[in-house]
This record gives sequence, structure tokens and C-alpha cells, in this order.
Amino acid sequence: MSKKIVAHAKPSESFWERNRKSGGYLFKKTVGNKAYKFIRFLLLFGLCFMIVQPILSKISVSFMEEQDLYDSTIISIPRHLTTENYETAALPQLLNYAAAFKNTFTVSLLVSLLQVAASCLVGYGFARFEFPGKKLWFFAIILTVIIPPQTISTALHLSFSHFNPMGIVGLFNGGNEINLLSKAYYLNLGVISVPVPYFAMSATCMGLKNGLYIYMIRQFFAGIPKSLEEAAYVDGCSTFKTFYKVILPDALPILVSCFLFAFVWQWTDTFYTKMFIKDSSLPMLSMRLSGIADALSKYIESLEGFGQVATMGHKQQYVSTGTLMVIAPLLVLYLFAQKGFVESISSTGLK
Repeated sequence: MSKKIVAHAKPSESFWERNRKSGGYLFKKTVGNKAYKFIRFLLLFGLCFMIVQPILSKISVSFMEEQDLYDSTIISIPRHLTTENYETAALPQLLNYAAAFKNTFTVSLLVSLLQVAASCLVGYGFARFEFPGKKLWFFAIILTVIIPPQTISTALHLSFSHFNPMGIVGLFNGGNEINLLSKAYYLNLGVISVPVPYFAMSATCMGLKNGLYIYMIRQFFAGIPKSLEEAAYVDGCSTFKTFYKVILPDALPILVSCFLFAFVWQWTDTFYTKMFIKDSSLPMLSMRLSGIADALSKYIESLEGFGQVATMGHKQQYVSTGTLMVIAPLLVLYLFAQKGFVESISSTGLK
């Protein structure tokens, strides 16, 4: 009865008059809603602060001079504002930012495109076709997500160090695999810093996190009505033409999400980079960042003389500066692609 009275209350009545007619229900409901919104605000604010605060701290430290690091009166706002840290971190002796950015962007872009293309075909096959051992193969894909890549690192290194698929290399030299071709391009892939293993693994769905992309795309395709494909078949479309003309345009949001995941993980990867690429001849941002503290000590020693090393605070300052320089392109990429990413998350139900 009280709810009906509240619903049919006259607009001219005050809050307390309506509350009196409802027997105190309106006041309790209003207080409950305000308390719920306030608690939700506190939780969201705390969560956002936990995520953003480390980045804000790194931004603050990156614009400080070294003397500000040891000043107890300075917390977040630098007293001596400078951009010298960014200029120094970009030097060839430290991040080698120009060359490393070019190499990282090229490799990450090509690897991401290969991973999305291969995962799209495989995911569609698992969602729409029946074939022997389908469940077993899909279970194997799930294992690639669960099992860490470190468990197969030795096997991967040996496979690409002595790359000879089905003995093809040996056929060109009478069975002797150690010829000029194999030495230059197969036996020493890691030594000559050729990113061929990246591309080979990505094109065969064995790249970084490829199993996750296949699972996401498969779940998306499984939610598309089969009537769309059946209508295309009736109109005379082949299987591939149906996939290309009918299904693929609807899958753009999930493909954008997979591309973003692949690009970001490849951009920040150090595991495969250490295994396949020699940093000195093909610098990558993730590798240069992981060694920036030692590189800073060598750089200071070369400037100020033997025995001069960077302090711990100075090293951490350049680590923070280098981290911001590495993740800045990823933030820009997300700003341009966030619409498709959010649309994919909402349409597939992923958390």
C-alpha cells in the first residue's frame, strides 16, 4: 500500500509529507540508494587509484632532477622540472628509442596480423565444422593457454636452431644439412637476429597467446546464427566466400580485440625476444628497457670516469622514464581502438 501512495503522490507535496504517507518507506529507500551510490563510488575510486597511481608516480619522477629524488619535502610535484630524463633515456646507449621503436612496431604489427588471420580461420573451423578429433584438438589449444611457454623453451630453441622441416634443407646438399644456406638462415636464427621464428609460430597458431585468440574467436563465431551461412549457400556462395563476405564483416569487433591483445603482448614480450633476437643488432624496446639500469651505469661511467656509477634512485628514475616511453604508444593505440574493443567485450560477454 505504501508504494502505491508514493507512486500516486501529488507533485506539490514535500518529501517529508510523502515519507509520512509511505510509513517511512521513502526515507529508507532514499538513504539506501544514497549509501549504495556512495559505497560504489568509494570502491571504484579506490580501484582506479590503485591502477592509475603507479603511472602518475612514474610521470612525476620522470620530470624530476636527481636532487629532487632525495628531497623529503617533495612528494609528487617536482621542484626542478626537466625533460632531460626523456632525452637521455632515448640515447642509443640506453633505450636507443628511435631504432628500437621502429623494430618493435614492425615486428609487433606483422606478428599481430599473422596471429589474428590464422586464429580467425582456426576459430571459424572449430565453431562451424565437424572433423575427427575435434574435441581433442580444441583441448590441445586450451593447453597452450594453461601451460606456460617456459616449459617448451628448450624445445623451441632447438627446433629453430636446427630448422630443417622434413629434411628439405639436406636435399639441396646431398643429405649434408650444414651448408651455406642452413648456416645463414636456419642454424643461427637467434645469432643473426632474424625474427623469422616469430612469423613462423604466429602463422601456425603457436605464437604468444595464440590459444586465447582462437578460443575468443571460436566463442564469437559460435554465437552467430547458422541461418546466415545457409542463406549464403542457397545463393551459391562457397564456404570460403561465405566466410569472407558474410561472417568476417560481423567479426570485426572481436578481431580488433584480438589484434590489440596480440600487439600489446608482443610489444612488451621479453621471453621470445631473448630466445630469438640478439638485442645488440636488432634492438627491441622491451629488451632495452630490461637492461636500462645497467646501461645507465655504463653511460655515467663513460662520462664521468672509471668508478662512477648511478645511484639506486637515479636508476629507478630512468626505469620509470623508460617505462613511460615504452607504454606511451600502447596508450595512443588504445585511444584510437577503444570503441571496437569495448564493443567486442560487451558482445562476447568476456570479463
